[in-house]
Amino acid sequence: VVPGDCSPPRPANPEVQHITNKVKLQFEVRVNWKPDLFNAIIYRTQVVAGIMYYIKVQVADSEYVHLKVLLGLPPNDECPALVSFQTGKTRDDPLICF
Repeated sequence: VVPGDCSPPRPANPEVQHITNKVKLQFEVRVNWKPDLFNAIIYRTQVVAGIMYYIKVQVADSEYVHLKVLLGLPPNDECPALVSFQTGKTRDDPLICF
């Protein structure tokens, strides 16, 4: 992957689910809502000053959100930060770098 380019979408793995879990509270506070589900489905990465993760997350039976999460470079910035998100997504919406 060329720095600045987004990786192809890949199935979420336990590491991506862990990152997703870490930003769940940040998401809930910003949308003022606690979803029943918060399951990472697919993700893409982008190399920046750290790694930007774009994660498709299932939040209800047929409702999804796209998260943009920055995982900074150790040792200073290891906590993932929810940079941005898009709500109202479906299972079929493509996960794009936004």
